[in-house]
Amino acid sequence: MKASVLALLVAASAVTVQSAQAQQRAVPASTGDVRLSYAPVARQVSPAVVNVYASRVVPQQRVRAFPFEDPLLQEFFGRQMPSMPRERLQRSLGSGVLVDASGLIVTNNHVIEGMTDVRVSLADQREFDADIVLTDPASDIAVLRILEGKGGFPILPLAETDDVEVGDVVLAVGNPFGLGQTVTQGILSAVRRVQNKEGGASVYLQTDAAINQGNSGGALVDMGGKLVGINTAIFSKSGGSDGIGFAVPTPIVRLVLDAARGGDKTVRRPWFGAETQQVTREIAESLGVDRPIGALIVDVQPNSPAAEAGLKAGDLVTSIDGRAVEDTMALTYQLTIKPLGSSARLNFVRDGKETAATLKVQPAPETTPRDERVIEGEGPFAGAKVVNLSPAVSEELGIGGQPTGVIVMDVARASIAGRLGIQRGDRVLAINDQPVGSVRELAEMNQERQRFWKVSIGRGGQVLTQVFRF
Repeated sequence: MKASVLALLVAASAVTVQSAQAQQRAVPASTGDVRLSYAPVARQVSPAVVNVYASRVVPQQRVRAFPFEDPLLQEFFGRQMPSMPRERLQRSLGSGVLVDASGLIVTNNHVIEGMTDVRVSLADQREFDADIVLTDPASDIAVLRILEGKGGFPILPLAETDDVEVGDVVLAVGNPFGLGQTVTQGILSAVRRVQNKEGGASVYLQTDAAINQGNSGGALVDMGGKLVGINTAIFSKSGGSDGIGFAVPTPIVRLVLDAARGGDKTVRRPWFGAETQQVTREIAESLGVDRPIGALIVDVQPNSPAAEAGLKAGDLVTSIDGRAVEDTMALTYQLTIKPLGSSARLNFVRDGKETAATLKVQPAPETTPRDERVIEGEGPFAGAKVVNLSPAVSEELGIGGQPTGVIVMDVARASIAGRLGIQRGDRVLAINDQPVGSVRELAEMNQERQRFWKVSIGRGGQVLTQVFRF
């Protein structure tokens, strides 16, 4: 009898389970049962995403258009001959995000870099001129302000933390190819993805939400309608979206935005004051750790926060404020988003033992006046924009190594320096075997007239020496 009851109970349970499974797989009774829409989030965020149109007038190098500019023909035809254009209009198209009701807009630096006129168009078809408030090439973020606006603009709130995870659903909103505002959907396919670029490396969110040309500066938002990143770049062999896009994470955006609101001319970042390198498997074994993670300190600058915290070459930083440090970029990122004036608790391994230290979060000092200028004269660096290195300048430019000497910030193409192949990021080491210690010394050397110039520069971790004949 008991066995029969037990059998009935088992059979009933099986029926119940099968019924539940059948219910889960039941054919929807209406379209409302299967409808899944991101429209509410899109409606919420779209008014705060703007189109950015930037332009500048570029002087053209004058070229004689023979035979039209021949003096004899000009005279014969009463100087009514066609002439070559003296200048051209260069344009840039991108997107931006309103983050303050007074009219502050966040976009990409490369959208407005070098531009003189900026205009924004809102989703409701209103258009305004905008002023460039602050640019930060290191993060590729720029802040604009709407001119002559009455305020009360729709805004997109920034996510409070960087606690985003792979698999989070996101929407990308922008103006691809100038078609008008477009919304695409995807997931975060990677977080804290490191991408090397000129002057250093940066951390991005990676997404498969379609990002195309013109999306730069647009919004990447979560399902709560908050900004988690600024769409910045794509990885593509075809020029279109191949499912790999990158966005600057919100903590970095907030860093630049706070500097703009504070009236700063540059973005001040926390200064670590130590050079680090990636941990290989061999290094991990020699340090007595089981995995190749962390950031290995190879050099500590005197009087830096790292030195004051007692860190030494050979220490392996494993965590900051309880968050694991997977690699050198994670260390830089976690320190960068810490507020200035605070402190951070570092855990590190030394001689096989784990210990801790308190690091002061403070900006890098400008120990040497930057003396930023364009070099003149007839020497090989004429037309190069240079600056004295200091911890502050090194942090702004994302340059590692000892922050001393002179570095090239920009080079005019048609200048002597441009024609000789001097590049942005070059460290000026010596001219005619004379060490160059400052911008003033470089400017004085470049004024001399010589037939032969011997130039030594640092580029890509190598010293290049070349002789030029004038």
